[in-house]
Amino acid sequence: MYKCLRLRTLLKWITAAALIIGFFVIGSELSLAYAAKRHEVPVPLPVIMYHSVCNKEPSDYVVTPLQLDSDLDWLSTHGFQAVSAQQLIDYTHGKGELPKKPILITFDDGFYNNLSAALPIIEKHDMCAVVSIVGRYTDDYAAADPHAELYSYLTWNDVSELAATGRIEIGSHTYDMHSRSKGRQGCAKLPDESSEEYASVLRTDLGLLKTELHSNCGIVPVVFAYPFGALSRESLPVLRDSGILMTLTCRDGLNTITHDPDCLYGIFRCNRSGLISTEEYMEHITKELPE
Repeated sequence: MYKCLRLRTLLKWITAAALIIGFFVIGSELSLAYAAKRHEVPVPLPVIMYHSVCNKEPSDYVVTPLQLDSDLDWLSTHGFQAVSAQQLIDYTHGKGELPKKPILITFDDGFYNNLSAALPIIEKHDMCAVVSIVGRYTDDYAAADPHAELYSYLTWNDVSELAATGRIEIGSHTYDMHSRSKGRQGCAKLPDESSEEYASVLRTDLGLLKTELHSNCGIVPVVFAYPFGALSRESLPVLRDSGILMTLTCRDGLNTITHDPDCLYGIFRCNRSGLISTEEYMEHITKELPE
């Protein structure tokens, strides 16, 4: 009897000691994590938004290959390094580091010339980019009239070719909501639409492009670019549920990247108009950067 009591007492002390050690270890890890987050230095990130790259008259949404080459040369000369969306996602989850002067390069709409004209220039400068496609443009327009550098869109084979380079990530720009039809601005919520109705419409559209990308190219998009930059707060939970980890807007400004994954929702971008010089554009997007 006495031995049993002693054994029980000993087991209680061992259990108590184990709990104390466990709390100490967990507490130490939490303290280290808190300290790391408290002392982290936010990383400023400018983001470029291109559209079409071809040899026709430059416009707000068209740059020439020479202009793109000049832009990337300027970035390299001034110490900027292109980062991928996956690098940014990893960083926000505490994995890996970002370069001292990161830059994110994006292309919207999925023009064929992103492959034929832009990719060789990106490769020349050892950079990377995100190309966000509109599913219906690929299904209908590209299939009907492929590989005209001035106006065609990427086919599914083209999308696969871009992704296979390892330099281009494919993002979602909706399947068929890149329009202003029936009063809807891109994928924004209609004024008389319930939150449930809106979520159903957006979820269906996102799911269609996700299915098409996966079945045709083996790709699951984690980046979403809002058509026309039209945002609705009701879109975010739907995008999250669809596996989107980064959203791109058309709002001009400098981003701050931290070890918080939520900082990647609502990324600011500055449209690269072909109507201004490389120097003017770069001065604008870097003016808020610390010296």
